[in-house]
Amino acid sequence: MVTELITLAIFNAQEILESFLTASPAAVYVMVFGLMVVESSFIPFPSEVIVPPAAYLATTSHEVNIFFVLLLATAGAIVGALINYYLSIWIGRPLVYRFADSKFGHACLINREKVDYAEKYFDRHGAISTYIGRLIPAVRQLISIPAGLAKMNIGKFVLFTGLGALTWNVVLTVLGWWLGKVVSRDMLFEKVEQYNDYLSYFGISLGIICIAIIVWNAFKPSHKLDKQ
Repeated sequence: MVTELITLAIFNAQEILESFLTASPAAVYVMVFGLMVVESSFIPFPSEVIVPPAAYLATTSHEVNIFFVLLLATAGAIVGALINYYLSIWIGRPLVYRFADSKFGHACLINREKVDYAEKYFDRHGAISTYIGRLIPAVRQLISIPAGLAKMNIGKFVLFTGLGALTWNVVLTVLGWWLGKVVSRDMLFEKVEQYNDYLSYFGISLGIICIAIIVWNAFKPSHKLDKQ
């Protein structure tokens, strides 16, 4: 089953959608959880072809519970994010510190003290980044990596990853529910792809806004300087 999930994830989004429409209720739940684990970890592909078809099936057949779809999708996203988080700690973090201790790292003005400071900074301020990152296409798979490198508090990481994933999955679940009311099965893939584009534009726009806010907060004039 795991091999089938990974194969579907790599090769064909339409096959994923069609597999949902022909699967048993138990298989739908397994696919939602398993594919969201894969999607959130090491093989990025759109969750838009996982949650909406399952929600669509729940709306049209009533054999699948739409709330179970939402909860399993969110749980799968958290598990996948934890894979990246711990891989970053076990593999990526030692490499970062090795670089910081090297002559080349020092030549680049990077040392162990600066890496320690960056870790503490992300642990204090990384919660909102983790939450927002779950809403942005292509970033949602990567946001766990700096959290792992910085050894962000695991409870905080799981909480804000879960909240971000839940927010995104609610949007996708509502989309699947709405499509179940207005779209026939033979048109489902076309409509999912169409709205996937809109969701991608929304996510990218959100990312640009967040980056703009971060840059503004970093470079805005200090009030203390104004008083002086």
